[in-house]
Amino acid sequence: MFAALPSDPVFYAVGIAATFLMGLGKGAFGGGLAILGIPLLALVMDPIEASIVTALLVAFMDIFAIGSFPRGAWSKPDLVWLLPGLAGGTFIGFLVFEHVDRRWLALIIALVTLAFTLRYFLKSGAGRPDLPVAPRLALAAGIGTGFTTYIAHAGGPPLAMYLLRRDITKTAYAATTVVVFMMGNLIKLPGFVYSGLDHPAVFGKALALAPVVPIGVFVGRHLNDRLSREKLYGLCYGLVGIAGAKLLVDAIRALWPT
Repeated sequence: MFAALPSDPVFYAVGIAATFLMGLGKGAFGGGLAILGIPLLALVMDPIEASIVTALLVAFMDIFAIGSFPRGAWSKPDLVWLLPGLAGGTFIGFLVFEHVDRRWLALIIALVTLAFTLRYFLKSGAGRPDLPVAPRLALAAGIGTGFTTYIAHAGGPPLAMYLLRRDITKTAYAATTVVVFMMGNLIKLPGFVYSGLDHPAVFGKALALAPVVPIGVFVGRHLNDRLSREKLYGLCYGLVGIAGAKLLVDAIRALWPT
């Protein structure tokens, strides 16, 4: 098993940083930084492998994240509508991931990553708070979250656009996000394990980075009340934008070689 672990120091430098930041976001805010996984890890591995490794790591993070919030802290009325949509969106994402040409899939991942990065920096505000549960909007948000989290681990924005309109506490927001992504990761994990059978090296790479997961989640949870979400996310999305741009260039070159 240990013979299958990577030996490249650059892989560990990039992988440890990406895994720690993903865990930090999970522990502090319930998620949102998993979008870092693919573009950063794609600097040291194939984008499809990066997607599978990220899926394995974020599923492992949920084990630590769900126990770091008080039981029942999540918003159950919202989850009733978010989770069915999540399941449907995840299934659509699986079909796209499995049946679309890998070069086009890399292009889709790059475009989704850059679109959400631009949205973060250009957004005009969180929207109107203190609005009631909206079943149709929750279902739509669940579908969008399921699809984008499967394709690019970028399910945070669709979910945030819905939850930020609700009058729930910071803890309830983070806990609800953790539950949604935990369920989403459980649903999509078999699909990514299936995809990983064609890329067996991904399991060794995920195993090599797994020890960083509890450290990132632990640090994030204890910094929950002291971290500035805006500053942390601004820095991380800046890194995502740079890595996503490189991924886009590589995808275009693969599709239309000169």
